[in-house]
Amino acid sequence: MRIGKTLSFLFQSITAGLAAAFVVVVLRPELLVQDRLPPASPNPPPVSASALDSPVQASYADAVSRAVPAVVNLQADRAVPTGTHPLLDDPFFQQYFGERLGPDSRRSQPSLGSGVIVDEQGFILTNHHLIRDAERISILLHDGRNLPAQVVGADPDTDLAVLKTDASQLPAMVIGDLGNVRVGDVVLAIGNPFGVGQTVTLGIVSATGRSGLGINTFEDFIQTDAAINPGNSGGALVDARGRLLGINTAIFSRSGGSQGVGFAIPMTLARDVMQQIIERGYVARGWLGVEIGEIDQDVAAAIGLGDANGVLITGVLSDGPAGKAGIEPGDVIVSIGDAPITTARSALNRIAGMAPGEPVGLQVLRGEQTLSLEAVVDQRPAE
Repeated sequence: MRIGKTLSFLFQSITAGLAAAFVVVVLRPELLVQDRLPPASPNPPPVSASALDSPVQASYADAVSRAVPAVVNLQADRAVPTGTHPLLDDPFFQQYFGERLGPDSRRSQPSLGSGVIVDEQGFILTNHHLIRDAERISILLHDGRNLPAQVVGADPDTDLAVLKTDASQLPAMVIGDLGNVRVGDVVLAIGNPFGVGQTVTLGIVSATGRSGLGINTFEDFIQTDAAINPGNSGGALVDARGRLLGINTAIFSRSGGSQGVGFAIPMTLARDVMQQIIERGYVARGWLGVEIGEIDQDVAAAIGLGDANGVLITGVLSDGPAGKAGIEPGDVIVSIGDAPITTARSALNRIAGMAPGEPVGLQVLRGEQTLSLEAVVDQRPAE
């Protein structure tokens, strides 16, 4: 009898326990895992220094704050002829208005762009195409000041110009580590797109050493996918620390807006041009007085060149340095100085990089002959 009562009590207890467990599982499941979770700490441990040194950045605000004050909005005003109404060609109107509204009438047309302060004394680097034929140039500083600027000099071959404003102690931008620009580096483009005001866009270095684009005579562009639009020209391309890497110059676009293919003149080139303009007012480049063409397989077969590399001389100025040295049309220049030459652009850049008056050795193929000639580099004439 006692055993029966004991079993009945156990059965009722088990049934009640199962019923309670079922209620908890269905209605309050969080009670089952609460004890497994670690208690929340009112004082979480500080982030380690190694975590803060991670290369992934959540913000580039510090870089922008360092670079933005040195970027200016630029306005260049130039006079352009205005069109005349067809009625003004009528003798009846001409007897009253004469030539007052004739083809000599002109209007001012503003050109908007950007510039970069590169010296505390007021030197500003920008693009030549922004200030070409300008009658008046003004710059708007980050602090709101609007100042006039004068052209110190320009270099159309690289599309660079140097301006000067009379203000002093301006916020000059620090030039970056130019030898370590790599594809994939984060870059920021700062300028005045469409005249809306100073704007910052983000991207990476897409390529370096871009040339043969037909934009400038001398090209060595940094390509980036940071958005560059009309008005960004002359502005700054900076690294993730806010240091100047290049001057934004051009875009490749079918629509006229950014499509992720923009180009900046690297400071390796821009700094040399800027220093020469500040020192002498122009850029002195070497010149040999020749026209140079590429050599493809058909040309190589026609002149019997075989596997040799070089560039073809297609024209020679008789009283130029190359003509005086004995270079003839049809010659193939294999090397200039100690540098082998494989393309027309490499030959142009090699010659242009030499100082006027400097002698240079030329290794030349003429038929089956190999000649060693010497020319004295002259100064490249202005186009």
